[in-house]
Amino acid sequence: MRLFRFRSRKAVRSCPPFLRVTLFALLLLAIHPSSVSPAKPLGDQEVGFSFESVVARALGLAVAPYEDSKGQVPDFLLNMDYDAWRDIRFRPQKSLWRGEALPFELQFFHPGLYYDRSVSVNVVDQGRVGRLGFDTDMFDYGRNEFANDIPASMGFAGFRVHFPVNRADYKDEFLVFLGASYLRAVPKGQYYGLSARGLAVDTASPKGEEFPWFREFWIVKPKPQDTELTIYALLDSPSVTGAYRYVAKPGVSTEMEVSSVLFLRKPVEKLGIAPLTSMYFFGENSRPEGVDDFRPEVHDSDGLQIQFSSGEWLFRPLKNPKNLAISAFEAESVRGFGLLQRDRDFGSFQDLEAHYHQRPNLWIEPRGDWGSGRLELVEIPTPNEMNDNIVAYWSPARMPKPGVPMSFDYVMRWQGEAESHAPAGHAISTRAGQGSRTGSRLFVVDFKGGALESLAADAPIMAVISVDEGAKLLEQQVMRNQATGGWRLSFLVLPDASSALDKMLAERRSPVELRAFLQQGSDVLTETWSYSFKP
Repeated sequence: MRLFRFRSRKAVRSCPPFLRVTLFALLLLAIHPSSVSPAKPLGDQEVGFSFESVVARALGLAVAPYEDSKGQVPDFLLNMDYDAWRDIRFRPQKSLWRGEALPFELQFFHPGLYYDRSVSVNVVDQGRVGRLGFDTDMFDYGRNEFANDIPASMGFAGFRVHFPVNRADYKDEFLVFLGASYLRAVPKGQYYGLSARGLAVDTASPKGEEFPWFREFWIVKPKPQDTELTIYALLDSPSVTGAYRYVAKPGVSTEMEVSSVLFLRKPVEKLGIAPLTSMYFFGENSRPEGVDDFRPEVHDSDGLQIQFSSGEWLFRPLKNPKNLAISAFEAESVRGFGLLQRDRDFGSFQDLEAHYHQRPNLWIEPRGDWGSGRLELVEIPTPNEMNDNIVAYWSPARMPKPGVPMSFDYVMRWQGEAESHAPAGHAISTRAGQGSRTGSRLFVVDFKGGALESLAADAPIMAVISVDEGAKLLEQQVMRNQATGGWRLSFLVLPDASSALDKMLAERRSPVELRAFLQQGSDVLTETWSYSFKP
């Protein structure tokens, strides 16, 4: 983490805008601490609003004690069941900007059930901010009879954004901000699947994860010709605050340009930057014991893709493990990462309702140098498809002291079949089963794409396979797969468990790491396939 020392006015003017705001706010704080008070509202009073306004607000929160908003939502809303909460529906005719001939419209979610905090929503029109008030008239409460008991001052749980993504004459819902710092988006022709978050704190930590939340939003009113929408968000938690700017561009690939500035309130063990959350119940490589399901596969995503600064591309198929599994990949100045749904064949899922074959990929492309850190993949055991059990994020190796800003900019690409993957061949399926040797494990990986499809069936293709300590490679075979038009790698691995004691202790061992790629001569033909298994 670089610390800056400014020796002149010229140096201050030439530094990034968020640092100028931070320096100014720190100067005010040193002179008079109350001048950066988090209690001062921006809504209804702010003129000349900008991202720097939110950065200053985040710094003001960071130097003050954390104030939780829990308790603003009445207990009768939190204690309702799912059907009762679902019975509360936003009235479409009350949509923000309805009837104004603008390309975007917003609808809002009602607090209750899982959503125990309300958030403030502001509209920015030509630099002027106006608070959007909560009103029960915006909602149809169905069979519920508590509308008159809801506080007039309560805010919203979140919002969704509509735009004509699939048809010019209909505004589809394509983006949702709802709960903690979660958001989801879809590109053209896709269904909602995995989620993103603003930030993850101490994920999979023994002391428990902290979930920051977006407590306030500012949405810039679009012009009639606009094809993008700008959303600002203020993040807060006991340990960290932050300012975010999202510029959403819906389309065949829905892209979101993200700028963020973070401030620690107190030290944390680990930050997760650009965290992604998904679901993997079972697939071709793993099926939990006792699962009796007509569908061959059930998942929103099936692999983690990483592009390293060295030029290497790595793909890690997902699993539903028996125990919590955390994989870390050291990444200096990572170029990109994401959770992908590579399998797009309806026959792999056979689900006419969930449309798992039409769930989007989400690719994160950092802007600027994020420095040293690591990509972490967290896989959590799940007994069903209702739980998001996959988390991926980038974690910086070094963190500053509380109050010192950190900045992370990136692009989020929500994609359909046009995924971001290696320009060379890539793994399209991973299968595993009992091997021909007693105690061995057979792995079968199919690769496709790049130069692989134009090679002759007798081309001298070889595999480079590495097996971690705890097992050894017995045999391997590479052959053309006429059915896919690609190439298949099969290899046999034998865990080191020669004695009865070894077998008894096998469950306590660390997973064995495997890596493999195909090459012809000195030419690397595929990405690196990465996998782990418990002997």
